[in-house]
Amino acid sequence: MAASLRLGRQGVLFGFRLSSTFDRCLLATHPCQGNVRHFFRSPWILGVSPFKVEMPALSPTMEEGSIVKWLKREGEAVAAGDALCEIETDKAVVTMESNEDGIMAKILMEEGSRNVRLGTLIALMVEDGQDWKQVEIPPPDAAGPPSTAAGLVGPPAAPSPARPLKPVGSGPLRLSPAARHILDTHGVDAKLATPTGRRGLITKEDALNLLKKSPVPKPTRATVAPAPPRPVPPLASTPPPSGSRPNIPPLSVPGKPGAPGTFTEIPASNVRRVIAQRLTQSKTTIPHAYASVDCDMAAVMHLRKSLAKEQIKVSVNDFIIKAAAVTLKEMPEVNVTWSGDGPRSLASIHISVAVATDKGLITPIIKDAADKGVQEISANVKALAQKARDGKLLPEEYQGGSFSISNLGMFGISGFSAVINPPQACILAIGTSRSELRLCEDDQTLCTQQLMTVTLSSDGRLVDDELASRFLDKFRGNLEQPQRMVLA
Repeated sequence: MAASLRLGRQGVLFGFRLSSTFDRCLLATHPCQGNVRHFFRSPWILGVSPFKVEMPALSPTMEEGSIVKWLKREGEAVAAGDALCEIETDKAVVTMESNEDGIMAKILMEEGSRNVRLGTLIALMVEDGQDWKQVEIPPPDAAGPPSTAAGLVGPPAAPSPARPLKPVGSGPLRLSPAARHILDTHGVDAKLATPTGRRGLITKEDALNLLKKSPVPKPTRATVAPAPPRPVPPLASTPPPSGSRPNIPPLSVPGKPGAPGTFTEIPASNVRRVIAQRLTQSKTTIPHAYASVDCDMAAVMHLRKSLAKEQIKVSVNDFIIKAAAVTLKEMPEVNVTWSGDGPRSLASIHISVAVATDKGLITPIIKDAADKGVQEISANVKALAQKARDGKLLPEEYQGGSFSISNLGMFGISGFSAVINPPQACILAIGTSRSELRLCEDDQTLCTQQLMTVTLSSDGRLVDDELASRFLDKFRGNLEQPQRMVLA
């Protein structure tokens, strides 16, 4: 069989001449028809259409990310579920996984790229069997379709109108495991999500985008009258007398040794920037109220020694977490959060524990703490704290808490007030235990008492002073009598 092609100057196919053998083969739908079809679809004729790997939203508050490390190299095969790269979000270092099979064709953002905005093209993938070296890199201004949870999309297509929300009776929903976990944790109906994955799959990014649509309290800015302009003193025509202080302070010079006001600029990480934003939001939009109480730790100390003899090692903080969770179970009116529409009562009791890392403070979650024993809580705290310091926490391990605990007692801090972690209503600040002398029951001799000061910071919109006082009183009772927590 003979075939000839005639190409124009721009590589456009103007016509072709086929032999009678091929003509008969085409009319008879011979299997060679598939070979010819494959010939016209070969990469050197049409090019390779890639899958776009874009910077995904790996947390509800994420706006940009930094690429820490690529786990796949160009030309390496990728299976669905394989880790593509490590991305530093506003919370932790998260591993981005692929939702598709293919080959890593081109890495566009190298390791160490910082402050990459969401939706930015970071890599290209092609399907199995395609020549990854022939991948076509789209122009920078080319807009692609919306990305999935792993930043993977299909080949470029013509722009289409926004996809409406999926109706209830349009068929069974298809959710990725991560999307299902996020929606179930936050109690959001999956039918409200707009699927962007292949074949109508609701991805993790779809679930996060749905959470972003929930109303968030916006701070109201008070109108402040502009201050009158400050008069500028006229320049002196004569130099100031010797020994007088200059009116203008010397300029700070970065990095210049010996210069007055020398400083070194330190780049802020994504975690530090988000911490600054959330702390400012918390202190300016939440009416903080504070209440403190002293707890007698004698029973907890005695119980810890008894457990240590049985090779069961637990910390005082583990008992505090258990006591707080049991108290929330007894007083569900405190287990609430604030949304844009008002209070929201929570069915689950998830305790957020503040952990200090090199990159900042992060709060991994002990889920269903009221239903766990102190030993299980201790194991969970140790595992999550290590993952937090290594930057390996998953989003579901630090999102969705209902109550926070911050313990600075191990640093010798006697007492302090913590900042509320929105949208939560309360945070409990734990100080160190101290020995104090008091009169014994006979009112004649002195006894030593181990006291620990705890301070509750509460949102005045949700937990008023009377409710906060009752919570602290019940918390103190649970902590001073650990056996009550077992009965609860």
